[in-house]
Formats: sequence, C-alpha cells, structure tokens
Amino acid sequence: MARGLSPGQIDLLQQLAETPLVDRIELAALSGRSTAGVYLGLAALAEQGLVESLPHAGEFVSGARRFLLSSAGLERLARERGASLKELLAELPVSEEWRRNLLGRLDGAAAIYQLASALAEAAYPIRLRWYRSSPPDAAAALADGRTLALLRLGRGVERTAAALRLRRLGEGPRYSAALILVSDGTRLRHLRRIARGLPFSCLIALERHAARAAVDDAVWVPAAGGPVLSLADALGFIRTPGEWARERPPLRRSPPRPLSEHAAQGRLLPSRLGPAEKRTLDLIADWPWLGPDQLEGLLGVGRRRVSQLTRSLEELELIRAPRLEGRRRLVLTDRALPMLARRDRSSAADARRRWSAGPNQAGAAVDWRDVPGRRSRQLLRHLDHTEAVHGFAAALAAQARGLGLELSQLDPPHRASRYFRHEGGLRSIHPDAFILLRASGQPRPAFLEWERRAIRPRTMRTRLAPYLRYFASRRPVDDHGAQPQLWVVFDDPLAADRFLTVARSELARTRVELPLLVSDRERIGRLGPLGPAWRGPGGWEQMDPFARA
Repeated sequence: MARGLSPGQIDLLQQLAETPLVDRIELAALSGRSTAGVYLGLAALAEQGLVESLPHAGEFVSGARRFLLSSAGLERLARERGASLKELLAELPVSEEWRRNLLGRLDGAAAIYQLASALAEAAYPIRLRWYRSSPPDAAAALADGRTLALLRLGRGVERTAAALRLRRLGEGPRYSAALILVSDGTRLRHLRRIARGLPFSCLIALERHAARAAVDDAVWVPAAGGPVLSLADALGFIRTPGEWARERPPLRRSPPRPLSEHAAQGRLLPSRLGPAEKRTLDLIADWPWLGPDQLEGLLGVGRRRVSQLTRSLEELELIRAPRLEGRRRLVLTDRALPMLARRDRSSAADARRRWSAGPNQAGAAVDWRDVPGRRSRQLLRHLDHTEAVHGFAAALAAQARGLGLELSQLDPPHRASRYFRHEGGLRSIHPDAFILLRASGQPRPAFLEWERRAIRPRTMRTRLAPYLRYFASRRPVDDHGAQPQLWVVFDDPLAADRFLTVARSELARTRVELPLLVSDRERIGRLGPLGPAWRGPGGWEQMDPFARA
C-alpha cells in the first residue's frame, strides 16, 4: 500500500513536473524551500520510486544529481491533484517525448536552470516554462506579471541561425525582456546589434560569467547601450508586464520510460561524459582532423591524459582516429555530431552535411573524396594547410599558458569569418582563426591567415584587399572591443619578404591603418606564435606580436 505524502512532498512532485532535470540546489531556489528540506523530501520520494535521478556535470556547471518524476511519480501526482494522466501529459513537460528532448539538451538545460535559480533569488516566486520549438529555451513569469524569455546560444549555433532565432523572438509574444546567454564576446556584440531592433529590452551575458555570478555581479550587457548591469539591477529596470509563448503539446504524449531504457539507447551520453570529455569533444568539433599532440596543446594536459580522454571517447563511438600520412587524426563520428547539435538546439542534419567524416571502418584508409561532410572534406583535402593551422593554434595555447596570458577565445575558420557593409554591398573576411588574448586585463584580438598560395604580387594584393576594406570601416573595433591585428604566416620566408613589400605599397596607396604582422613557418616553429617571430610593414626587425600594442 502506498504511503501518504506530506503537502511538502506533493509540492516537490509538482515542482519536478514543471522543471524536470533540476538539481537539488536549483529546486530549493525555485520552490522556496530550504535546501535541507529538499534533500530530505527527494530522498523520501526516491525511496518510494516516485523520482529518478542521474549525474551531470558541465564546463560551467558543478557536478550534481538531476531529478525528474518517474512514471509512478507522475501517476501519483495525477491522483493527488485529482487530474487524469492524460491531462498532465498535455499540460506539463513530463511525457516521454519531452524527456527525450530535455535529455538531449541537458547541458543547455542546466545553464537555463542556473539562470532561473538566480532569478528566483532576486525576485521570488517565479514560474518556469520550457519550450520545444519556440525561439526561447524557456520563459520565466514573475509574480507581478513581468515575463522574461531565456535563451542560450551555444557555440554550435551558426551565426546565421543565431540571428534568425533572435529575429523570430521579436516576431512572437511581447515579453517584458529577454535574457540571452552566449558563448563568446564576438557573438555577444553581433547579437547586440540585432537585439536593438526587438520590441522589448534584451540583456546579454557570457555563459561562463553568468554561471559564476551572484545576483549583484555586473555581467549583463544591455543591447540598447549603457553600463553593464547585475541581474538584480536589470530586474529593477524592467517594469513592463509581458506575455509569454504557449506551445501546442506534442501530438504524441506517451508516459515517460525509465532512465535505464534511455541509457540502453545511448540517450544519457550528456550525463555520462565529464567536463574534460565534453571539452575534448568541443575542441575536436572546432578543429577536425587534429592530431593528439595538438589536442594536448589546446587542452593544456599531458600526453597520458589525452590518451585517456580519447580512448574513452573512442569506446563510446563519439570520435574516431584514422591514421593519415603516418599520424593519427581525431574527428567526430556521426554519433557525436547530432549529440552536440541537440545540446545547442541546432540542426543535426545540417551538422552531418557540414562535418560528417563518414562511416567508421576500422583500419580503412580515409580519402577526402569519400568524406560526405563538405567542410570536413575541404579540411581533409588541404591537409597540409589544416595541419599548419592546427599546429599554430596548439602552439599558441601552450605558449600563452607559459607566459601567463589568458586565451579568452580561439575560433576556428567557421567561426572566425566576419561580415560587413562596404560601399553599399555585403563583404566578408574568412581568416583561418580568430584569437583573443588578454594581457594585463587588456584585450588583444588578432586574425590569422596561413598563406600557401599567394606567391605572386597580384595574388598577394587580392588576398590583402578584403582586410583593407574591413579595417577601413569601424567594424573591427565594434566587433571585438579593440583594434585587432592581422597575422599572416607563409611557408616560405622569401614569400613573406615579398608580401611585406606589397603590403607596404598597398597601405600607402589606400591609407588604411592595418596592424599587420608577417612571419613564416620556420620562425613560428622556432620562436612560437607569441615570440619575436614577426615583422611589420614599417620595418624589418623581428618582434613579438604585441610589442607595439
């Protein structure tokens, strides 16, 4: 015979039905109960088989257990509320379809729960509503009628998709404001320009800053301009009552299956992976076909640790390591690509079309012609160039650590592109990497071009022209908060000398202030990316990249 539940335990069941996969600290904040009361209440509910839990940790989320109702717990809540199971499945995010959705978004959901907990601390009580297909990940309703759209735009969301999602947000219900979490400062500035056109206030923060911030810490940047605000101050400026979106419930609404069944089907990988393994996956996603030694430099760990991480991910069939030109190369499998896409609410089909490395055939040679992902195929086709850029990125990360510099951002080619208006047309630059270092608290941004084909003066001028247009505008500072440098590296030192001569002539002709530094493979290999391996167009002496910053 089932034991009776106390009113507090029934309230916990209801809160878990509204906020599945919440951890105990977050549940205490959202429910207004003491942490001790939540721990004891969940232990009693787990003993009766009414709740399930799974472990979880992320890059910015401490390890914890996350809880959700079991099928028995859902039936018990229906009885206690005097409702039918069908009504609860339609009203709350508790169905099997919702469970699959949120398990795939587990890392993103954890970031939203952290934000919701901070909101509850600043303006208790709040109600949280999850979305499956609407632009926000979730929305929070405050007791006084204000509503807040909560969005997380992870690193896997392409620039165009992020802008489209923000524009769709403005076409929907009129929220009081939107709180947006982003992965890096470049995306923050890009979305800030778009958010100014929305019909309500938007505040944007770096996810890593928001995760560690107290409600009184100033980390939120208003899209409309003004000082950086704390969450408590931001809520003080948001006064307009708002609406929030209501989605149709899924057509199929099945009772939730046990977590053990999801584990058997591989849906609990976001729970099984630790922060180091997730970081490794993200780096391999950024730099496909990199070598283990390059991964060692990017991660900042020893060879033995890299071997442990890659072996674990290979056993889970998330990466493969074919041998190309005598070296192991690491690339994501078609199992990992949709997992990362679901985490960031981006298209798994698009991820496969761009990055698929094809089926994993042990011992089979890999030919670039057989790689289905168009971007992955391009990187493999030009493996010498890919190897050079990956080596530069790894050496830069290792040297920055040795010099005590903070490497805030290191973007691969597909995130380093910039788009801008010039003479009435849309223009772009497509560097091989974007780097953001911090020295003495000051940002030091730079673009990298590893040049192999520009050996004639005409080709060199053609390669330089997009950067001259970009630096002739205000966009470099608008995009990065400081004037970036352009680093150009040649395989051949004679080509580097010739390029400096051409660049000096072009800078004099156009009168564009372009902070240009040039080097070659041998100097970079000997002195490192941050050593005195660079020369500027104004002279021939070698210097480190920030000697005149």
